[in-house]
Amino acid sequence: MTDGRIGGEPPGAADLEALALAAMARLPDAFKPHVEGVVVQIADFADEDVLAELGIDNPWELTGLYHGRPLDEQSIWDSGAMPPIVTLFRLPLLAEWIESGGRLDALIFHVVVHEIGHHFGLSDDDMHALEDSVPD
Repeated sequence: MTDGRIGGEPPGAADLEALALAAMARLPDAFKPHVEGVVVQIADFADEDVLAELGIDNPWELTGLYHGRPLDEQSIWDSGAMPPIVTLFRLPLLAEWIESGGRLDALIFHVVVHEIGHHFGLSDDDMHALEDSVPD
């Protein structure tokens, strides 16, 4: 899975992780030092506890999740805390990719920017502006 076209074997967790890391590498230089410690995880679906906490009934509706404290809420006194984590949910992402007919790397970039936006405490408008500022 390298060209983002639909067909053949579905992309696995390693493929999605590689696309997510490539998406993070495309962020503007000012953001890069602040995402170095962010961990990317891939799961097929969000678990029932996460869905319940978010008030989501259908696991196909959640493609990504940020878990951690936004940078503007972190302190030098935070020690022993888990690193921030961006989790991408593979099966909902693949379903959305197939439904949209678009490029998988573009979809992953969109979701990663949204989740990384939570890391920076950005608004939805700021996240869209960040996404639009990055060339294809």
